Amino acid sequence: MGDRLIHEDRLFPADSGTRAVARELYEQVRYLPIVSPHGHTDPRWFADNAPFGNPTELLLAPDHYLYRMLFSQGISLAELGVADRQGAVKADPRTAWQEFAAHFYLFRGTPSAMWLNHVFAELFGIDRVLDASSADFYYDTIDEALKQEAFRPRALFDAFNIEVLATTESPLDPLEHHRRIRSSSWQGRVITSYRPDPVVDPEYQDFGASITLLGEITGENVATWQGYLNAHRNRREYFRSMGATATDHGHPTAQTAKLSPAECEQLYAKVCRGGVRAEDAELFRAQMLTEMARMSVDDGMVMQIHAGAHRNHNDWILENYGRDKGADIPQRVDFVHGLKPLLDELGNEPGLSIILFNLDESTYGRELAPLAGHYACLKLGPPWWFFDSPEGMRRFRELTTETAGFYNTVGFNDDTRAFLSIPARHDVARRVDCSFLARLVAEHRLNLDEARELAADLTYFLPRNTYRLDQQSVPDAAPV
Repeated sequence: MGDRLIHEDRLFPADSGTRAVARELYEQVRYLPIVSPHGHTDPRWFADNAPFGNPTELLLAPDHYLYRMLFSQGISLAELGVADRQGAVKADPRTAWQEFAAHFYLFRGTPSAMWLNHVFAELFGIDRVLDASSADFYYDTIDEALKQEAFRPRALFDAFNIEVLATTESPLDPLEHHRRIRSSSWQGRVITSYRPDPVVDPEYQDFGASITLLGEITGENVATWQGYLNAHRNRREYFRSMGATATDHGHPTAQTAKLSPAECEQLYAKVCRGGVRAEDAELFRAQMLTEMARMSVDDGMVMQIHAGAHRNHNDWILENYGRDKGADIPQRVDFVHGLKPLLDELGNEPGLSIILFNLDESTYGRELAPLAGHYACLKLGPPWWFFDSPEGMRRFRELTTETAGFYNTVGFNDDTRAFLSIPARHDVARRVDCSFLARLVAEHRLNLDEARELAADLTYFLPRNTYRLDQQSVPDAAPV
């Protein structure tokens, strides 16, 4: 490990006394297993266990955090090796990597630089700064490592000490890769999550065709409202058989609805005809959040609501490169009024668990912490996406702890497509939480034993328990 890339005391307090407490807390949790209950890695990696292709394919092309910044500086996605809508990759991998390396300075002070430098130093043993002069050295070093058995997906999964990793799939996904993982002799636990956006959002591309396919897959009559709901129940049960414990809902707002059965039937018929108005699409999404919560009461799946992103804001990027290409922008969200219809209907149901994720930080103290501090069914997800950063994590703790406490939050999840970044992201979260707890100890707001227990809970036990990831055994809090 080179000091030029990462420092052992990174993210710890500058004050030496508080830093010593943070170090002690961190040592208690740094080797705990990684629980990754929500993310977007590709299950094919673990089903095939084939070598990763090259550094660009593994580290750059799937990471929208990276090419979003580069695109903002006038560097095209084509130059970075990102596939277009037809799957064509126009840049040679090494050339794309050289372009990335020459502009790596753009990431100074960002979490992306910290994550990547962690990967470079800890995983590949590189101690040089990435820039134009070191681009080929980096590429060759990483490319050579990826040819080794120790860098195949399953070996890395085990080396990263991942206890469980959840991917995210559409109801239309046959989950073939998950079936292959489960039927293999490998003991790694990779589960799926139910993401129904393509068949609950009338503004989603090919919504009508997706509804038809949903009916074909399930054998349900999706021409009717009840048949459509039954199709969801069918797929949820199948996802549960593949290990799913959670659903995920990427809605632009937190709006929910409480329509009558007759109103639901009329609205469903309207959205199925196509050409739906924006307000009808929003109302349908709102009703479907309530319907998904009702199904969660029945089957016990934890519900995640990722609200607040204006997705695919750049129409040109969407048209030429498709979804999830770094063009999503945060927007204001009203959780208090948006969630009230769902909470009026189901908010006091025993066993319902809803995790709220947010991209509008102004709501943390005003809305989210008070909501989670009252409703037993609500928990606060960790800082997400644009706020998955040291400062975002600190602000989250500062704005929510006094009202919601620690135990109405769910620990950390990495929500990543970039597999190699998982240990780095969890390490950042562990360091930031330990630093926050150390400050409370230094201010005599917690005693050290309480802080030790909290550090382990935030790192491991809260995500494990909140996502209902039952395990036979529980690891020690510190390495043997």
